[in-house]
Amino acid sequence: MTKKSDKPDRNYRERVYKIVRRIPKGQVMTYGQIAYMLGEGYTPRTVGFVMHGADDQTPWHRVINSQGRCSTGGIVLPSDKQQRMLEHEGVEFDKNGRCDLEKFLWRPRRKSPAKETTKARSALYRR
Repeated sequence: MTKKSDKPDRNYRERVYKIVRRIPKGQVMTYGQIAYMLGEGYTPRTVGFVMHGADDQTPWHRVINSQGRCSTGGIVLPSDKQQRMLEHEGVEFDKNGRCDLEKFLWRPRRKSPAKETTKARSALYRR
């Protein structure tokens, strides 16, 4: 049995982009939700790094943090670009820049049922 490498696999970027391209307009996913879907060894932070290199076919703006906020303020100019793009698609934000994940979070269907713990499931949707 071989030990899983600490480095992401070569297809990691494309796997992230494939998930993000499925997010419908007017809905969002969190970095943590995507990391969870990718499996053990992947983190919200690594998903965030991958999103910095997204191409024009990847709706990077539909990926937000677990608090329902945009995390691109210091990276994207203008700083409110991501929120404005999401608002244009119908995602609503409160005065604190937070969207209601209960309403706007996209929950993709699993291709096949899999066992998961309550703790792991709740981590997907916590704020």
